[in-house]
Amino acid sequence: MATPFTRAWLIAIAGAVSFFSAAQAQTYPSKPIRMVVGFPAGGTTNIMARMIGAKMAEQFGQPVIIDNRPGASGIIGADLVAKAQPDGYTLLMSSSTHGTNLSLYSKLPYDTVKDFAPIALVATTPYVLVVHPTLPVQSVSELIAYLKARPGKLNFSSSSNGTAQHLAGELLKRTAGVDIQHIPYKGTGALLPDLLAGRISLAFENVSVMAPYIKSGAMRALAVTSTKRSSVLPNVMTMAEAGLPNFIVVGWFGIFTAAGTPPEIIRHLNTQIAMIMKEPDIHKRMLALGADSLSGPPNDLRDLLAREIDVWGKVIREAGIRLD
Repeated sequence: MATPFTRAWLIAIAGAVSFFSAAQAQTYPSKPIRMVVGFPAGGTTNIMARMIGAKMAEQFGQPVIIDNRPGASGIIGADLVAKAQPDGYTLLMSSSTHGTNLSLYSKLPYDTVKDFAPIALVATTPYVLVVHPTLPVQSVSELIAYLKARPGKLNFSSSSNGTAQHLAGELLKRTAGVDIQHIPYKGTGALLPDLLAGRISLAFENVSVMAPYIKSGAMRALAVTSTKRSSVLPNVMTMAEAGLPNFIVVGWFGIFTAAGTPPEIIRHLNTQIAMIMKEPDIHKRMLALGADSLSGPPNDLRDLLAREIDVWGKVIREAGIRLD
């Protein structure tokens, strides 16, 4: 049992820690911030990190250094942030692989939920379900009927095993009760020739990648996979409108830091990033990437991550997908 002296000592220590955290937040940032990207330069995650990092540097008056640590679907970069000092000076620009790696790999060097503090969900990128125009279907319901009449005869592509495009196809198989074969490629650029030639029956791909082909008539869009219509393809209905209400597949991008970072610093970062995401030039540049910019509280990212782990964990287990 704690004595009065012990209780007073514990209260004093807690007060000192709280005071230190508040003081630390008031002077934050007082040195350069490092934003880790677990993917190579040139990709969408990297482009967003550099875009947001440049704006943060203007707001904070401190450099924001983009540190590319590619490898293992973002795991190497995420591990670096998980083990960093929880002071807000090491951030992670993460993609949606952060939510699927937990199920795709048998063991991670960190806890996906407990070792990270969400700061902000900054953008989502919907995918669009496309078919070659020679395929005699005009809607999702017609496609499902066509696939059911030809079990195992048609295929879908993805840029790699375990990607959102792959998981979207697996979700369609389970949601609609159809049998289609998965053909993985090494990147979207590698699959496009076969898709455009009709050797691939259907695909889920980024809206900005597919928009030119859809508009030219080279591909037919049936639905987008987000909860609302895409501003890039406003005339294309959502999968929910097409009759599959729980079919939601979005690429997402969020900023995390190490767990244990003072909440005052997280709130400060979230406020500044929210302001950045509302700037007209950022919104325009995000649209060019096929992304919708967002500016909500940290809980938006926390809730999305929990949903992604739950939904995709089930799909990945049922499909028997492993990347290690």
